[in-house]
Amino acid sequence: MARAPRNYQIEYAATQGTAKGKLDRAARNRARAKAMKAGKVHKGDGKEVDHINYNPRDNSPSNVRIVSRKTNREKQPKRS
Repeated sequence: MARAPRNYQIEYAATQGTAKGKLDRAARNRARAKAMKAGKVHKGDGKEVDHINYNPRDNSPSNVRIVSRKTNREKQPKRS
């Protein structure tokens, strides 16, 4: 059975276009910048910052780890 094409405008309006979505994205960017400054990741290295408890605003050292892109994508909840 073929999937219906995704409507990216609706997805953006529901998530990243909201105030909460913007705060979450900013927190993810801060976590990545902090890891880059510490030398844990580099531009183009294929590594990502993973939030263990799925909360992007919790950038405590115990909640953040560096993983490969593949590992981080496997961890994400599946979308319907």
